[in-house]
This record gives sequence, C-alpha cells and structure tokens, in this order.
Amino acid sequence: MTTEAARIEPRPAATVLLLRDGDDGLEVLMVTRNVAADFASGALVFPGGRVDEADADDAVLARCRETPVGRATAFHVAAVRETFEEAHLLLARPFGQDRLLSAQEVETLETDLEERLGRAAEFADFLRLGEIELATDLLVPFAHWITPVGPPKRFDTHFFLAPAPVDQVAAHDGREAVETVWIAPHRAIADSEARRVTLVFATRMNLAKLGRSKAADEALAAARADTIVTVCPELVEGPAGKLLRIPEAAGYGITEMPAHLTARAWVPRGTGAP
Repeated sequence: MTTEAARIEPRPAATVLLLRDGDDGLEVLMVTRNVAADFASGALVFPGGRVDEADADDAVLARCRETPVGRATAFHVAAVRETFEEAHLLLARPFGQDRLLSAQEVETLETDLEERLGRAAEFADFLRLGEIELATDLLVPFAHWITPVGPPKRFDTHFFLAPAPVDQVAAHDGREAVETVWIAPHRAIADSEARRVTLVFATRMNLAKLGRSKAADEALAAARADTIVTVCPELVEGPAGKLLRIPEAAGYGITEMPAHLTARAWVPRGTGAP
C-alpha cells in the first residue's frame, strides 16, 4: 500500500433504503447507476451520495424534524436530498403538519418554482420557500460502512431505513441514476448471483441483513432495536487467498468473504466481460 493511498480520507456519505410492502412481502427501492459514473458504474444501489457542505448549514438543519436521538445532522439532510435528486421522492411535510407531502403537492411546488426561477427546481429551492420541513425523524439508522484503505475513493457512509411516501412515485434522474426498481432483497441478491445485475459488497451485505424482515414495519422495528457497529472491511491473507473480513458484532452473519468476489461488482450479462 502506498503512503498516498493511506492518506486518502473517506468522504462523508449517506444512503437510504426506502421500504414498502409489495404483493410478496418487503420491497426496497434501488436505482441503477449510470455506466459513466466514476463510482459503482452500472451497479444496482440504494439512492444516496456524498454529504455536501450545504447539508450542514444551520438554516437547512432548522428545517428538519428532530430525530429520535436529537437534532438532525448533515447525514440526515444528505439522505433526504439524495433520495429526491436520484429517485424524485421527497421525504418532507407541509410545515407544521404530520403528514408527508402528496405527489400533487410536490408537483405543484415544483411547477411554481420552475415558473418563478426559469429553470428546473433543485432541492435547495424547496427549502428556501419556507413551506416544508424535512421528515428526518423517519430515518432509522441501519448500518455504517467505511471504505477500507486502498481504493482511490473512500466513503464514510451512514445507511438509513425509511418508509416510502405512499403517494409519490419514484423516478430516476436520468443522469446519475438510469433506472428505478422496487425489489425484494432476496431477489436482488439472486439476480446478482445470476449476473443479471451488479451489486457491490456493502450493498449485497445490507440487502441480506434487510431480507431477514418480511415487512417494512418489521424491518424498521428491528433497526430501531439494533446497535450499529461500524464496518471497515479488512483485507487479510487466508489459506486459499485474500479475504475481506468484517466484524462479527456487525451482525451480518458472516465475517469473511473471498476478496475476488468483492474486488469489483458483478458484470451484467451481454457486456462481453468475463
């Protein structure tokens, strides 16, 4: 490992597992990243991304509902923002009310902003109106992963669960995300094993953890009762080759996996790749 690689600091990031109950049980919202992306290109992922400086602004945090453990943080704001930017679902309420915004209300706000600004409305524009507050109280901590030392990009990522807004319809942004899908956790893993989709290691592990629950309420309750243990996979040498090791206390049911299965995501069929 080079000294330069060891100096790369992980970037703060947030990811949301939006949940709903489908005909066959629990489903989670996932998006397919653009193949031109410089991280996890073409992979099936949960909506999310790095924390922006503006996510920590006091004026923005003042527009957040208090979480069960206190004031919302920049990670909570980033989680809501990325969900809107990548999947067009806005976890927010009319100011002072308990219900989430309806699809019609989001569309009306968006249309009014576009007419006023002469451009497409951005997440920050909704907050400047002063008519909504972010439903950060709905975000339940689920996992915390830090990219190990070595890759040129490292992330310090907080994963949250949240119930999906029932009256809004997910839609990919066409830039970072090129497809949106509601899928059962076990189905996403099976599709990965069959090389029909791409899953990176952390996504796969968190799908397996989520898949222990049969319904959205069950998953949310389990997460509230859980203790989050930070996972920073460690590359070690095993008898049959290199292994990635994660803490047993993190509760994923495994502690080691062959590194060749996790060094890069599976490649979908039809790409010509091995």
